[in-house]
Amino acid sequence: MIPRYSRPEMVDIWSPKSKFRIWFEIEAHACDALAELGVIPKEAAQTIWDKGGAASFDIDRIDEIERETKHDVIAFLTHLAEIVGPDARFVHQGMTSSDVLDTCFSVQLAKASDLLLADIEALLAAIERRAFEHKDTVCIGRSHGIHAEPVTFGLKMAEAYAEFDRCRTRLVNARAEIATCAISGAVGTFANIDPYVEEHVANALGLAAEPVSTQVIPRDRHAMFFATLGVIASSIERVATEIRHLQRTEVLEAEEYFSPGQKGSSAMPHKRNPVLTENLTGLARLVRMAVTPAMENVALWHERDISHSSVERMIGPDTTITLDFALVRLTNVIDKLLVYPERMAGNMNRLGGLVHSQRILLALTQAGSSREDAYRLVQRNAMKVWNSYQVSGDSEVDFLTELLGDEDVRKYLSETEIRDRFDLGYHTKHVDTIFRRVFGRS
Repeated sequence: MIPRYSRPEMVDIWSPKSKFRIWFEIEAHACDALAELGVIPKEAAQTIWDKGGAASFDIDRIDEIERETKHDVIAFLTHLAEIVGPDARFVHQGMTSSDVLDTCFSVQLAKASDLLLADIEALLAAIERRAFEHKDTVCIGRSHGIHAEPVTFGLKMAEAYAEFDRCRTRLVNARAEIATCAISGAVGTFANIDPYVEEHVANALGLAAEPVSTQVIPRDRHAMFFATLGVIASSIERVATEIRHLQRTEVLEAEEYFSPGQKGSSAMPHKRNPVLTENLTGLARLVRMAVTPAMENVALWHERDISHSSVERMIGPDTTITLDFALVRLTNVIDKLLVYPERMAGNMNRLGGLVHSQRILLALTQAGSSREDAYRLVQRNAMKVWNSYQVSGDSEVDFLTELLGDEDVRKYLSETEIRDRFDLGYHTKHVDTIFRRVFGRS
């Protein structure tokens, strides 16, 4: 990823320096296990740790060797031999390149997952704070983009919290799925290396031993991992899209923080654009872009091929770096989001009380009207208000007034019964129940 959308902690996981350090640790831990088994001298294993562990691997030198060998692992092993000396002949005993590459990839994905999980925790904390801040801030709920019935802005935040809580659970499971180690040799039979070596390396690196690696770790694990990242990205986009809609000039119930000195447009000085959430929408597309290639990587030829390799060298860093940046950006957006309760109340009242139509419908049916007749009576009064709104942009016709003047409605409902159905508190009476379900407290 380009620096603009990258954070150094995640970038470092995928740097050549970090990669070669992990490669060395895999090889050195394997040497320890081989030494325990008596396959190589214990002194050689110690020398490998002493000299290789203290080394600063020369990336330019490794690249130089690879230009000749056309093989990255051999290039690394050749450079390691230059550092370690004669005992380097005991490195990579019975192993194959995929043992190093796949196990390293697992370590990198596990480390990336830990950063992403920390990001989600921070995002959840920000969402929870805003949810309780606006638990009782009433606003209009919309279906199909059209006014429906009242909700609260806190409920919008509670929905986001529950969604990202599910994302957290999915990522925990995806991390466990991907954190496996394969040190099984060519075609995965352990013919030239004892299974104990794999168990030892796995324990040393905090991984689980892959039950059947067939030389490569099965790519269904990776497919699930990247699919999980794609779902998290989609959740980011859902929240970002909601904020973008709320910031539209005609709505303006909430907007991104606009800092002093910030400019919205090179041409129009008045603009305050939702640039951060628009950016998040785009970044989510980039993360999801990796899902299909990861799925296609599952089908490899026989025990292995490397059609997956070029894909993973790109999607591993790109998706985790992008998602890390996006989660942190969304946290900052939520944390600083400007919320306008007065605007929310004004928007809700623009349709002259139509938000209470369902309560009148239900009251009529409970008073003896058929549902069909009740719907017709409510709708004919509602359309008067709607048509007035279409003309002026604010309804000059009041729904309550129309209902009170409708003789057919009044056959079933008294004035008091009609007025009682216009209580906003009715719509928010179970907010505490929802909050207890989501947060465990209200």
